[in-house]
Amino acid sequence: MLELKRVLLVEDNPHDVELTLTALAESHLANEVVVVRDGEEALDYLYRRGAYRMRAEGNPAVVLLDLKLPKVDGLEVLAQLKADPQIKAVPVVILTSSREERDLVQSYNLGVNAYVVKPVDFHEFVESVKEIGLFWAVINQPPPGSIAHTG
Repeated sequence: MLELKRVLLVEDNPHDVELTLTALAESHLANEVVVVRDGEEALDYLYRRGAYRMRAEGNPAVVLLDLKLPKVDGLEVLAQLKADPQIKAVPVVILTSSREERDLVQSYNLGVNAYVVKPVDFHEFVESVKEIGLFWAVINQPPPGSIAHTG
């Protein structure tokens, strides 16, 4: 039985989703990438409710989280995730265009594992995402319960 670590990408910008998925594919990561488009959907996924109530058990190896999201913003998703003893160990990487110091400070105060500002340049963006994916989905040892079992 093959075990691959799942990546949860929380991003509402279709262009950034496409770029992120392309970068992860270019780095030859075989990991399943689950894409959700807003903070409410991210929480539904993490808590296995709504459309995700039947998803396989286990947490993602890493959550790539945008801050500026519809319905529930990224900081609120981060706050809920890090306040919950069942899922607070899941690594979260903020992947955002926000260079605002208050977002950076608040993210770290809430327990974010990394804060990455999306480069504007296409090639820099792709390289940044490749490095994030390689580290968090391959090199980093995730907390227990973050492996997706596939057949």
